Amino acid sequence: MSSAVTRTASGPGAMALLWAVALVAVALIPWITGSTFHFHIAIMVCISAMATGGLAVTAWVGQLSLAHAAFAGIGAYTSVLLVTRLDLPVLLGLPAGALVAGGVAFVIGAPLLRLRGVYFVLITFALNELFRLIMLEIPEYSGGSSGIAGIPKLSIFGATLSSYEAVYPFALVCLALVMGLLVLIRKGQLGRRFGAVEENLALAEASGIPTARTQNLAFTIGSAIAGFAGAFLAHYVGFISPETFGFQLSVSYVIMLVTGGRLALWGPLVGALFLTPLPEFLRGAVEYQHIIYGVILIAVLRFLPQGLAGLPAQLSRKEGRA
Repeated sequence: MSSAVTRTASGPGAMALLWAVALVAVALIPWITGSTFHFHIAIMVCISAMATGGLAVTAWVGQLSLAHAAFAGIGAYTSVLLVTRLDLPVLLGLPAGALVAGGVAFVIGAPLLRLRGVYFVLITFALNELFRLIMLEIPEYSGGSSGIAGIPKLSIFGATLSSYEAVYPFALVCLALVMGLLVLIRKGQLGRRFGAVEENLALAEASGIPTARTQNLAFTIGSAIAGFAGAFLAHYVGFISPETFGFQLSVSYVIMLVTGGRLALWGPLVGALFLTPLPEFLRGAVEYQHIIYGVILIAVLRFLPQGLAGLPAQLSRKEGRA
């Protein structure tokens, strides 16, 4: 009887509640400490989680993109150019960046997604490098290697968010909207289509699911989210350059996704929460950062195939067997 009660108390509902309480507690840390450094880290976690969430949508149909930073860059440059040259409000520049990034992904996704596995990974790697090189060759729009400085800060209805304390709540709201979108997708009919395509492409196609359109839709949505995150990053940091959205950033997003859980709904948030602050705590060992990242990734792949987000479920299964 007691074991049954224990299993009920540690069931999915209780685990979800525990996750929610833990995330709320972590989100409150900057306000509790009042540290500017903690506010900055928390904002960067929100941005990374949004971008990684977009990458997760693409992963839900069985593809892994190494061009994610390029779409973040497309969103960033779109928003910056619209705001600085056309005087568009920043609040409209952010979704505009998402729309343009998603539009580009939709156009190029049809031919790219014909490739599978490592071939898709390689072509997206080339696409990321192509974006960087093109941006370097059009300095009149991108600022070239010098980049664009003095980007207008985030603002809401004319009120400029000039402090970390003001930006953080807005970042949390944007992250909540992105995560809400992921929940709606995952729990709805579209999520079931994505899952069928990811699990068995041939069987999904034989069942009448338009697999090519489904994958392109996921790629478009994921890239649009990346464009939004890139635009947010540009207006928060106040400076961008082609190197900002290089291959290394795409790799960082992939590592966050895999560490958090490639197919887990909350994987992007958990991965970003774990890995975004890590470089700040490893400043004294900069030369070892990549080694540490590699060790973490290998350990997760070996011992936590479902990522950190799947750890509670894995522990629950072990308790059940015990």
